Amino acid sequence: MFDALQERLQSALSEVRRHGTLSEQDIDVTMREIRLALLEADVNFKVVKRFTSDVKQRCIGAEVLGRLNPAQQVMKIVADQLTELMGGGEGEAASLRFASSPPTVILLAGLQGSGKTTAAAKLAKHLSERRRSSVALAACDVQRPAAVEQLIKVGAQVGATVYHRSPPSPKDDPVDIAGWALERAATDGKDVLIVDTSGRLHIDEQLMAELVAIRDRVKPEDLLLVLDAMTGQDAVAVAERFAEAVAFDGVIITKLDGDARGGAALSVRAITGRPIMFASTGEKLDQFEVFHPDRMAQRILGMGDVMSLIETAEREFDDRQAAALQRKLRRNEFGLDDFLDQLKTVRRMGPLSSLLGMIPGLGGAQLRNLKLDERELDRLEAIILSMTPEERRRPELINGSRRLRIARGSGTSVQQVSRLVKQFDQKRKVMRQVGRGKMPDLAAIMRQTR
Repeated sequence: MFDALQERLQSALSEVRRHGTLSEQDIDVTMREIRLALLEADVNFKVVKRFTSDVKQRCIGAEVLGRLNPAQQVMKIVADQLTELMGGGEGEAASLRFASSPPTVILLAGLQGSGKTTAAAKLAKHLSERRRSSVALAACDVQRPAAVEQLIKVGAQVGATVYHRSPPSPKDDPVDIAGWALERAATDGKDVLIVDTSGRLHIDEQLMAELVAIRDRVKPEDLLLVLDAMTGQDAVAVAERFAEAVAFDGVIITKLDGDARGGAALSVRAITGRPIMFASTGEKLDQFEVFHPDRMAQRILGMGDVMSLIETAEREFDDRQAAALQRKLRRNEFGLDDFLDQLKTVRRMGPLSSLLGMIPGLGGAQLRNLKLDERELDRLEAIILSMTPEERRRPELINGSRRLRIARGSGTSVQQVSRLVKQFDQKRKVMRQVGRGKMPDLAAIMRQTR
């Protein structure tokens, strides 16, 4: 996500750090590099022009010229402008409106292939976990083959009730289905109803008329547009058309984990005036997060995102589990089974590269230099699972013949097994002194076990 943009912007700002003082010519050179980086990221050219002009004026207005050590000031100005460009100040994030009398209705719109149905399930999971809401989904996409079946499947995975016609037919009226689902949600005492609507391969009058009719029928608190980040400037054009036709309230941006250059995320707020509310950062149903403009700006500039890392960890780590782990560490009872549990917990938090990318100073090139390979985690799991329960509890029992058996069972080498056992023994000694919630240095273990 934003890898190319991140590298280009950090390269441009690194030049600033080499100067003890800055001249206006130095700032012009930096702005030119930033402008090229944004254009290559597929950011709207009008947005780029306004952004670089504002950054330059703020640099000059802040009296950066001629001052010693101006790099931090320039970095802060760029970060502030990126945050403002994406829709907010520090700590600000656009939020949903909730009805005083449930159910709250959220209407999703978007083109076919934007990830709308999956986004509906992800949003349902997010609301049920963060707000402890009882969520239902309305299957109003009657045009796309298997859309209803897909919603039923992902709805079951997140524990949401799915209201749908059975059997579904393209002749079904989505407006009637939406109205019926709203009545059912109210009767069933649901807190939230998320309405999944039909998409099209392109914007057409029929699509817009249908959306307007559903909106008028269910009167949603929020109408959210689902945009595919992979489509770049096309996503911004789609957002403009939807804004004109149905006046949506916010955006869910999907596929930010792919090869998206980031232009949609950086342009849509400036072009439409509507905020990005949520971002889908992976294929799994829990890879979905509130979009914080300031945190995203920090990630782009390689400044890390400690708050998101903390929030992610808090969701996955249970206080009782942490207390039990602490007791085991104090009693020197921490074994490879416990390590495997911790490893699985970390993997549930997301790709290791994404987690490390939230740590300040570990963005872009630094992460690539680490050469992290998720397959190393698979090898670690395979090695541990090839051990007997007693060996996992007491790794000191693992002698030469046992290591050969474990290596054969896990498809690895004896050397890799030996390195894991040795590294684990070292880490176990360190972890006796580790505070609550701290984790083993998985990246170091991965390097050692190759």
